[in-house]
Amino acid sequence: MAARERRYPGPDHPITVESNPARVVVKLGGKVIADSTNTLTLREASYPPVHYIPRTDADISMLEPTDHHTYCPYKGEASYYSIRAGGEGAKNAVWSYEEPYEAVGPIRGYLAFYPDRVDSIEETAAPAAGQF
Repeated sequence: MAARERRYPGPDHPITVESNPARVVVKLGGKVIADSTNTLTLREASYPPVHYIPRTDADISMLEPTDHHTYCPYKGEASYYSIRAGGEGAKNAVWSYEEPYEAVGPIRGYLAFYPDRVDSIEETAAPAAGQF
């Protein structure tokens, strides 16, 4: 197997991972797949931001691991999940970096969702402490 090229974030390809104070809710087919106020948001170069949600804030029973994998020279190898209730449109709709490269280490084991394979990824301001 050929060695995979590894790249490092820098001025020409910046990557940041930050805690997101908002509430992020992912829905498909009228069901909540994930609901979190502990999301990390990854910003990479000119790509749209991606929300990474802790597994504990997702309904794992709705996800089915697949054999699909992809490789990013900045983040490492991603494994994929399909959303059971979503049919063919939700195949490989979710990905996770189980052993990400150090520069994006905080996303280890978190889940990310393709916006075009779920009904919605809603981001709303989380209520302040003590508010309802």
